[in-house]
Amino acid sequence: MPSPDAWWWLLRKEWRELMTSRSFWVMLVLMGPLVGVSFINAVRAYAEASGKGGPGAGLADALFPLDGIVAPTFSAYEIAASFLLPLVAIRAVGGDRISGALKLELQQGMPPLSMIGTKALVLGAGWLLAGVPIALACILWVSYGGSLYGPEVVSLAVGHLLNAGLVIAVAAAAAALAENPSTAAILVLAFTVGTWVLGFVAAFQGGLWEQIVRYTPSEMLQTFRRGLVRLDLMLAMLALIAAALVMAASWMRLGVPVRHRALDSIYIIAVALVLGFGASFAHRSWDISENARNSFDEADGELLEKIVAPLKIEVHLAPEDPRRFDLEQQTLTKLRRTVHSLTVEYVSATATGLFEQADAHYGEIWYDLGGKRTVGRSATTDGVLDAIYELAGVQPPQESEVGHRGHPLAAEPTGAAAVFYVIWPLGVFGLGFFLQRRRLT
Repeated sequence: MPSPDAWWWLLRKEWRELMTSRSFWVMLVLMGPLVGVSFINAVRAYAEASGKGGPGAGLADALFPLDGIVAPTFSAYEIAASFLLPLVAIRAVGGDRISGALKLELQQGMPPLSMIGTKALVLGAGWLLAGVPIALACILWVSYGGSLYGPEVVSLAVGHLLNAGLVIAVAAAAAALAENPSTAAILVLAFTVGTWVLGFVAAFQGGLWEQIVRYTPSEMLQTFRRGLVRLDLMLAMLALIAAALVMAASWMRLGVPVRHRALDSIYIIAVALVLGFGASFAHRSWDISENARNSFDEADGELLEKIVAPLKIEVHLAPEDPRRFDLEQQTLTKLRRTVHSLTVEYVSATATGLFEQADAHYGEIWYDLGGKRTVGRSATTDGVLDAIYELAGVQPPQESEVGHRGHPLAAEPTGAAAVFYVIWPLGVFGLGFFLQRRRLT
């Protein structure tokens, strides 16, 4: 077993290599302009929606920074995680194989899993450094007079950290599997594009595909953008990250035959699928949005929680029908968090529903509560709740007039262009040059 000094040496070695990686510094430089473009456009759009340059009082009352500022600004990190971070991770993992350092480390008795875990830890620390521009954007927004709700920002940051962790793990596995960094980059790109293709397939096919696509990185981030933290998604992401890192460690064992490593990979994937399936049964979730958008009113929530009979909803709407999207986002997402036993089934013969309008049953929503059935056509929250209350034989609660007012702000992104387009790139260049000179001396 290597000594504690060996572990410390490995950690320092990985950090030095990250600090001398050109791909890492290029990513740091580009993070400023990426965040800048997203933030500046978000501030201007938020100002227009707040009534700047025209009447917008009604819309302004529904404006929240999570939708208008925080989520659009964080979208820069999704782009960077998809196209920039994999190159940094592939260089960190594949560089040792090219330089021969991997053989020396294995000869010193370094466990491959510890080696890949150290690399992932250092890459995660580097990704946190790349998060400084988002902190600057939040500071600028507050300086303009804008408001931020801390739990929303933290939850979205956690979602993007999980996404980055998965990207790092997949890139590490690809770099360990492929002999050439360019091949590894193609494998990571294929994984990313594959998750997007799953989204398109789910949009047209629905059913099981729709259940699977909920656990892809892009769909996972959509949940965090709504201020909803779901335990099943977090557990599934952690299982995928762990599986990819273990697979990377398996392929770093250069002395083991390829056939054995391939069999180990099959076992790892099988275990990951089992863990992911088990995670889907963790129904715990937390609505931490400022306006409680993922929850019903307190009175409705108390009534729905008292319904113990299994509820089945059959929706005759096509995947691309806007009514189906509104029903899912505004109502069914909340029902899944509130009702004890809920099954939702979508029925459609086509993807758009364009040629199903002549069908007398298209647009119907069937409700089955403990054997009692009723049908309706309203896809609004009130229509769905009224049907459920009718089946349950309970009196709907009085409508509450207490609402969550938004935070409109007609502000200009003053100074943002200078910070993200000039100061940040020059600062990163200066820091990189200083560290390089210090290393040479």
